[in-house]
Amino acid sequence: DGTHPARRRLAFDELVAQQLSQGRALAIRRAQRAPVLPAAAALAGRLREVLPFALTGAQERVAAEIAADLARPVPMHRLLQGDVGAGKTVIAALAAAQAIDAGWQCALMAPTEILAEQHFAKLVAWLQPLGVEVAWLTGGRTGRARRDALAAVAAGRARLVVGTHAIIESAVRFERLGLAIVDEQHRFGVAQRLALREKLGAGPGDDGTPLHPHLLGMSATPIPRTLAMALFADLDVSTIDELPPGRTPIATRVFDERRRDDVIDRVRDEVARGRQVYWVCPLVEPGEHDDDGIDSRETPAARPRRRAAETAALELRNATETHRELGERLPGVMVGLLHGRMPAREKAAVMSLFAGGQMAVMVATTVIEVGVDVPNASVMVIEHAERFGLAQLHQLRGRVGRGATASVCVLLYTAPLSPTAKARLQAIASTQDGFEIARQDLALRGPGELLGPRQSGAALLRFADLGRDEALIGPARDAARRLLAQDPAAAARQVERFHGGQSAFLQA
Repeated sequence: DGTHPARRRLAFDELVAQQLSQGRALAIRRAQRAPVLPAAAALAGRLREVLPFALTGAQERVAAEIAADLARPVPMHRLLQGDVGAGKTVIAALAAAQAIDAGWQCALMAPTEILAEQHFAKLVAWLQPLGVEVAWLTGGRTGRARRDALAAVAAGRARLVVGTHAIIESAVRFERLGLAIVDEQHRFGVAQRLALREKLGAGPGDDGTPLHPHLLGMSATPIPRTLAMALFADLDVSTIDELPPGRTPIATRVFDERRRDDVIDRVRDEVARGRQVYWVCPLVEPGEHDDDGIDSRETPAARPRRRAAETAALELRNATETHRELGERLPGVMVGLLHGRMPAREKAAVMSLFAGGQMAVMVATTVIEVGVDVPNASVMVIEHAERFGLAQLHQLRGRVGRGATASVCVLLYTAPLSPTAKARLQAIASTQDGFEIARQDLALRGPGELLGPRQSGAALLRFADLGRDEALIGPARDAARRLLAQDPAAAARQVERFHGGQSAFLQA
């Protein structure tokens, strides 16, 4: 049970190594230089004047925290937490305006084209009238449009660059990158975020000293690793703990799949009232995942596990079948289909029909998890909800309740449920607080590697448990400080013994 004195000693030694690694990462970051972006930015002030809404008190507070960080000569390393719909995009816009006003560029990276496009549309509407050129970079943008965008970024004409993973491709060159923003940062791997920080250096300062861009991560549901880092490492956190006025609570209902007919009846009623409905499925076609293929480097040992997963996948109700079924059972209703394998033009056409109100029901995969904002949508149905993680369920639920209409999220599950799946469904049904959901996710999935690439699951800490051994963290921190001061060589050996060369992951 982890209480044996020898086990406790191992846990303590491991926590000392963890604290030494974090202290070293913090010292490295404090020794780095970053562009000084003055807080009194005229462009940010002009942006506030043209916004069609007033910031909430929580938004004002976090905007001030970020502005103060950007004005310092040390790279910002901050997480902006805000529940679904709390208004993180406008905070990102104000931070970008501060960087641009100081003569630097800003990059905003989002995990999906749908989310990136929504950011692009909002930021163009807010900043382009103020004379800011905004570039658009995604994997689907090719030919002359891509070449022109790359040239504008390299020459510095594009002061703000919005896109997907395409932003960290080798062809992208910034003239002067001062601020990197990663939205829905839990959707990116740790190594990807590290690549963004390392690849997109701001260049030399006036005295020739290398400069590093400020880094702002944003998340509505911080994953366990990020939550654990926020609690135990050197990540600064800003929290928007207040929703803008006009948002309605979302009722969450958990139903056995055998009540599917009742759910379809509810969908029919909502559509008759002029409302719209999302119906989310985990797969595109039987046995297929939305965006993931089989790795050609698969080992023989992994093959049985993959085949078992494929067998289970065949049992899951898929998007194409559900689209066909709902089209038959809802005559006269436009039922659309959206998934990640569709060409960008087709996805945009489907989203346009749904956002415009012509399409009443949209069957989709998790491609709509983030970035979709249709206030008239009042019902979210999630098939095989037991297969989704808490962060995904919370994000999907957040696609409804964005207007004044009472909304409901229906979680359909297939029995029997494992204890973990049952706990996840109970957690999502019991609260709409994204931070409480993240805390429960931490308890269910583990903190992930504080010094490694895994986002969750078994931690790199092999002997210590952050819940059970919380009382050891303070003494371990004190011991790490003493060791660094009195015997740096021994401190280095302690880190190498437990963590090897993985400390770089703290930079992400």
